[in-house]
Amino acid sequence: MQGQSDQAGPPRDEARAMRQQQGTAQNRAMPASITRRAGLALLGAAAWPALHAQAAQLEGEWTDAARSRHLPWLLRLPATSGPWPVVVYSHGLGGSRDGGALWGQAWAEAGIAVLHLQHPGSDSGTLKQGLAALRAAASAPQLLARVGDVRFAFDELARRAAAGAAPWTGLRLDALGVAGHSFGAVTTQAVAGQRFPNGQQVEEPRPRAFIAFSPSPAAGSAARAFAGITRPFMAVTGSLDGDPFGSYRTGEPRAAIHAALPPGQRALLWLDGADHATCGGGAPRAAAAAAWRRRDALTREREPAHQALVARLSSAWWRWRLLGDDAAPQALRSPAGLGTGDRWVLD
Repeated sequence: MQGQSDQAGPPRDEARAMRQQQGTAQNRAMPASITRRAGLALLGAAAWPALHAQAAQLEGEWTDAARSRHLPWLLRLPATSGPWPVVVYSHGLGGSRDGGALWGQAWAEAGIAVLHLQHPGSDSGTLKQGLAALRAAASAPQLLARVGDVRFAFDELARRAAAGAAPWTGLRLDALGVAGHSFGAVTTQAVAGQRFPNGQQVEEPRPRAFIAFSPSPAAGSAARAFAGITRPFMAVTGSLDGDPFGSYRTGEPRAAIHAALPPGQRALLWLDGADHATCGGGAPRAAAAAAWRRRDALTREREPAHQALVARLSSAWWRWRLLGDDAAPQALRSPAGLGTGDRWVLD
């Protein structure tokens, strides 16, 4: 799905100076559920202390003329010198480019650039139209549009780097990753090579690794659906990570994706007491927000530690799979910080 951007040079928003993650920007990157104390613990527990510095960010919008789609984006850049691997992040149903802020901030501080995409047709604009519109947006056409957004983003990164435009020249296009939450996890699964019941695959060959937060179970045979995902794939879910629309109440159907993946390059993080919002890494504003407000007391109690653990393990995953950091596999084989009932499987 090729297309041209809306202009030859950087968008107007890119002309703004990159602001450091302080004040309002820093507050947005760290959800209210993460206390200052837990946030400091997250930083102190990281496996890459030498890299920790405030990441910078840019915001802008691209136009895919071939599909008449306007794609807002947010780019987080490490404070260290590049070139940097880059992860494209896909938000959940009813979300925006602000989704996954905690994860993106942690990855940027671990030396990974992060491009948060916003998907028109299944984003916060759809959420404003009501629950019926949001349900309708969880569709195959919208999923295909999201996959097209990811492909266009890869093409656009390459085009801008080839043109010598900063900061795009600082990105390593040979070290790409894709991650997402909820419907963004479905997007990640599709890009990684999930086979759908009609036999269709929309696999994108350029990413080297993936993380799915709250992945979705397959319709039909899980083994058939996920056997074609042969690149490194990490899944994150929890015991209370049910379907916001009510088709299941626990995270067990989501965790089943791990067992269906080919062994050797897969990982599963299971968090006891974590719910759908915990896995989102940001403010719970999208689908079934009313249900998320009725959160279990155990979920609220464990969330700071859970999200700190997710940030640390996912950062190590990227440093292993995208950077080839020799210290990362060791950090993942014997991770500290697992709570009672939590489970980490790496094989």
